[in-house]
Parts: sequence; C-alpha cells; structure tokens
Amino acid sequence: MMDSIITLDHVSKSYRQQQVLKDISVSFAKGRIHGIIGRNGSGKTQMFKVIAGYVLPDHGTVVVNGEKIGVKTDYPRHLGMLIETPGFLPAYSGLFNLQMLAAMNTKLTREKLLNTLHNVGLDNAIHKKVGQYSLGMRQRLGIAQAIMDEPQIIILDEPFNGLDNAGVKEIRSLLVNLRNEGKTILLSSHHAEDIKALCDTVHEMESGKIQTIQGIQTGD
Repeated sequence: MMDSIITLDHVSKSYRQQQVLKDISVSFAKGRIHGIIGRNGSGKTQMFKVIAGYVLPDHGTVVVNGEKIGVKTDYPRHLGMLIETPGFLPAYSGLFNLQMLAAMNTKLTREKLLNTLHNVGLDNAIHKKVGQYSLGMRQRLGIAQAIMDEPQIIILDEPFNGLDNAGVKEIRSLLVNLRNEGKTILLSSHHAEDIKALCDTVHEMESGKIQTIQGIQTGD
C-alpha cells in the first residue's frame, strides 16, 4: 500500500445552515494525480480549501505531510495551489507578478521564474501586462504561481478553464512530468477526458460527500 500524503478523517464543514462537507474520510497517496469530479456546489473547492488550511473544519481532522492542520500548523508546507481566480496585478507583467509573490523566497531567482513561465507556455508574454492576458494566459500564470516553488503537493481547481486544445495538451504534459518527479497533484475538472487522461485515482463529490470510483492501479 502506498503512503498517504493527505488524509481527511470524518471532516465536516457548515456555513450557517448549509453543510458543505459531510463526514468526509479519504486519503490521497503520494506521487500520484488524483482527480475530483462533481457539479458546481458539490464541495470540491471547499475540500481543497480545508486541505490547504484556508478553512478549518467544524469536525474531523486533516493531516497533510504528517502534520495536523490547525494543530501542528495553520498551513501545510510545500503546497502550491490554484483555487478560484488569482488576484494578479493587471498593470504589471506576468514575470513581475511572480517576482512579487516570490519576494520572500530567495531561492526563487529570476531565472527560476523564467523557467516556470516557460514550462506553462508563457515564453512570449513574459513582459506583457497581465491586464492584456487572455483567460487562458491568466490560467497558465495561475498554474505558474502554484508550481514555481516546486511544492511537493499541488492543488489545481479547474486548471484547464480557458485553455484551447493545444493549451490543454501542454498542461496535461506538464502535470504528468510533475507526477513523474514525485509530486502529488489534486485536480478538479468538469471534463471527463481530462480526468481519464491524467488521473491515477478518481473521486466523485456530490452534496458535500465523496466516494472513490477509481483506485490506484497496482503492478505499475
């Protein structure tokens, strides 16, 4: 059995009278791509926020990389994510936006950020203002900020939104390469073909509940 890097144990969360996560117990193995499917409002984004420490559950525990979120640490270390629309500064370039986000991390040199932009297919828009980006370019930049620090865990909420067919293929290839480097990736998508092409496990969410519909294949 493979090691679990993320474990949710009987996690529930409510806002006022609405329960958005209902007694979720699930584990995600290290070094795999895990797909989360479900309609809007099914709880996918809320579960991602709980894993990332943005939201604390009302009940249950969340353990990421051996640390209990909200007890041992507020936010998981070595985790990058794209959840909802990043708040980039539209009057500045994509490179400058990444430099601002990386300002507290001396390991993220200009060369490192340029390489990250290359990996997401933004080579030709390094100095272009984000306000002039297309939706797909903004999405690529959002993925860049999620992976620029080479995190062990990457959470991507609908990463293919706004991408054309070529862009989808490029980002799929990038995610496979990251998985092959040992990264653990959680992603949601409305498109079944994205999940089928990429994911080692598939989990379906509905009305705040989760079930596994495809487990890790053995013997690979």
